[in-house]
Amino acid sequence: MKKELILVGDRVLIEPDAGNERTNAGLYLPQGVKEKEKINTGKVIKTGPGYPIPDPGILDQEPWIKTSKDKYFPLQAKEGDYCIFLRDQGIEIEFDNKHYIVIPHSAILVLLRDDISGEFKGI
Repeated sequence: MKKELILVGDRVLIEPDAGNERTNAGLYLPQGVKEKEKINTGKVIKTGPGYPIPDPGILDQEPWIKTSKDKYFPLQAKEGDYCIFLRDQGIEIEFDNKHYIVIPHSAILVLLRDDISGEFKGI
C-alpha cells in the first residue's frame, strides 16, 4: 500500500539540493560546513492547502450544523518551483528513502518558476 504525505496549512515540502562538496579552488568541504549555512536551495515537491480563511457567518450558527467546505487562501509556491529558503525554520524528514525539508511558506525568500507567463494571460 502506497503512503502519501499530506501537508497541512501553509507548509511546503522541499527536496534540498545536494550542494557543492568542493570549493571553486577544488578543496573538499567537511560535512558540517553545509549545515551551518543560513539559507538553502531546493525544489518544491508539494504544498499544503494554504492559509485558512475564517467564515464569520459560522459564528451565529449552532455548532452541530454542517457547513460548507473549508476555504483557503492559496500559497504562492507551486510544485516544481525552485526556491531559496531559510534553513533554520525547516524540519528535516525522510520519506521513501528520500531526504526532504518541511518549511512554513513564510521561510521562502525567492521562487524561480520556469513559465510565469501563463499567470498573466488574463490581464
